[in-house]
Amino acid sequence: MFKEFIKNNEENIINTISELVKFNSVSNETGNPEMPFGKECKEVLEKTLEIAESMGFRTKNIDGYCGYIEFGEGTEMVGIIGHLDIVPAKMEDGWTSSPFEATVRDGKLFGRGCIDDKGPVVASLYAMKAVADNCKINKRVRLIVGLNEEKDSKCMARYKETEEIPTIGFSPDANFPAIYAEKGILSLSLTNNFGLDNFEIFDIDCQNNALNVVPKYAAITLKYTGSSEMPSFETAQNIEIQNIDCSTVKIISTGIAAHAAHPSLGKNAIYNLVNYLLRYFKNEYLETLIHLGIFEIESPEFLSRKEIAYATEFEDNSVIQDESGILTSNVASLEYENRKLTIKINLRVPVKTKLDDVILQYRKLANIFENIEVKTLSASNALYVQKDSFLVKTLVDIFNKATATKQEAIAIGGGTYARCFPNCIAYGPTMPNDSDMCHQVDEYIDLEKLFLATEIYAEAIYELAK
Repeated sequence: MFKEFIKNNEENIINTISELVKFNSVSNETGNPEMPFGKECKEVLEKTLEIAESMGFRTKNIDGYCGYIEFGEGTEMVGIIGHLDIVPAKMEDGWTSSPFEATVRDGKLFGRGCIDDKGPVVASLYAMKAVADNCKINKRVRLIVGLNEEKDSKCMARYKETEEIPTIGFSPDANFPAIYAEKGILSLSLTNNFGLDNFEIFDIDCQNNALNVVPKYAAITLKYTGSSEMPSFETAQNIEIQNIDCSTVKIISTGIAAHAAHPSLGKNAIYNLVNYLLRYFKNEYLETLIHLGIFEIESPEFLSRKEIAYATEFEDNSVIQDESGILTSNVASLEYENRKLTIKINLRVPVKTKLDDVILQYRKLANIFENIEVKTLSASNALYVQKDSFLVKTLVDIFNKATATKQEAIAIGGGTYARCFPNCIAYGPTMPNDSDMCHQVDEYIDLEKLFLATEIYAEAIYELAK
């Protein structure tokens, strides 16, 4: 029904995505009511609403926190929830071309936000236009765009204070054929006294790494305070040594960034740095954390003791898992201040495991370390919608028809805006078996699949709103 419209607008879709990619819209809370998440986020929201208005849609800017784009009439509303904020990107990370100048190569559109989530937002926008221009529907359709998804989703909290909640909807920010379950997301910090024999710690730097990203950089700067000559540190795999002066050394560990929902796709620079330090220093705290499995990426061993609830249908009760997958952990950040080391961890918790049970187990570290302080930084409960619900079945059927496949809804470790609203699930744009390019260097969206996703979104809007 919508193929011809989308075919005729392929260049417009690419150009619109390219316009939005220009904005380095990393979300940072400013305390400024005129731009609560920073200048670039303010401007990308304004540009998106401007483009939508030029296409004939009604729009609203909600105090710079978020906005919406709408058409149609009726008491019920179909919601599409996407985001315009991004994770950081720099050329020195290894990008082939500028992350903020969208570039077409080999049938793919490269740029930060092309797959997460500016590209899918634009696909949804043109899908709405396809329906608005070609169909009669009986509900309103509203595309809600936020600016703080990569951090704390405070934009959606602000939306819900004053705005209407969709009756039903989807978030174009994950995978096809549809996501019926999203793991719980839990971020914790562990703070304890810390020092290294004969060295003063000047600084520990992880380049302000986001908690939902596997860290690609971790560095420690040390000043020797011993009475003899400073020992030498040797280079090692993914370790660089910078001798700043005769008594000061900087040890730099590098890794590979990846989304914290898939930590196995990255290489954790913090873990590499800790292992390197333990070659030169005897440190009971770090050694015990290693022994406990704090740095493990799948179901850290100490969590799997009897106190934690887990699904009993699995024979292997040494790990925490259920139909949504295994618990995963990402040690995302190290901070050092006043002789205390803070380790920040991001966990993706299976839907049948209570977040409070996991928090309790981390708090039991106080039984081992007298001065440790465990804090909950953020907690987001899991999303779970029955696979045989109208919403899940409808969206899966639309995908299968468009692709001539027989896929089933899946569960993921990522978190999307879908969990902010009832009767809402994540839906595309990543196709089954495709690499997850979210948060990656040289992030891209395949153009042929982008246009297919746009068609699928148009069908979904029509089916939910007719």
